[in-house]
Amino acid sequence: MIILKSRKEIERMRTACRIVAEVLEGLKSLVEPGISTYELELHASAEALKSNSKCAFRGYNNYPSSLCCSPNDQVVHGLPTKIPLKSGDIISLDFGIVYDGFYGDAAITLPVGDITDTAKELLAVTESSLYFAIENARPGNRLGDISFAVQSYVEGKGYSVVRDFVGHGIGRSLHEDPQIPNYGTAGKGVKLKTGMVLAIEPMINQNSHEVKLLKDNWTVVTCDGGLSAHFEHTVAITDHGPEILTRL
Repeated sequence: MIILKSRKEIERMRTACRIVAEVLEGLKSLVEPGISTYELELHASAEALKSNSKCAFRGYNNYPSSLCCSPNDQVVHGLPTKIPLKSGDIISLDFGIVYDGFYGDAAITLPVGDITDTAKELLAVTESSLYFAIENARPGNRLGDISFAVQSYVEGKGYSVVRDFVGHGIGRSLHEDPQIPNYGTAGKGVKLKTGMVLAIEPMINQNSHEVKLLKDNWTVVTCDGGLSAHFEHTVAITDHGPEILTRL
């Protein structure tokens, strides 16, 4: 069941989402060669505590961390480690909190030091695909319009869309209906309505779309070892179009 949010509820979500955006913005300044994802995890947890919010991921289905840290060929749900990042890496950071009963969720992929032109293009294409998707999050459109916007752009650039993991509705729960694949057919699917709030999150691979789960039962990696990037915003559908709640 898709739960529509009132204006007042979206205002409350805006506060939660701003906290997420501020934490991710702070992490951007910390990512450099030599830092570990464990240190990034500590920072995110501390910032959430300062804001009187609760980290959304820690304990969710027994996930052990507050911040999902997925370098290089890791697609999503990577666990923080004390291994230092090195120049040339890319690192996806996915963070969510709950504040005043509502969730916010966003993700970014960052370069570590100097990265290859190939990696730069993957990050740029993935982030651009997110904004093409958001542009289609309008009343009267269909869910497939969002999905198709990602797939058509990404595949047109020679990359592939992860199919095993999708975006989702968000509100009083971290994951609500509808599921939002990053592939699909324009004009198909649920009609979008004012009051829907969606966590739209393209996960894009350098090569094949195929992924696998590691033995820790959390970390998802590309099957071929190619790079993967991940960007996400929480977006409210309003009478005036999409509003990005997790953008400062």
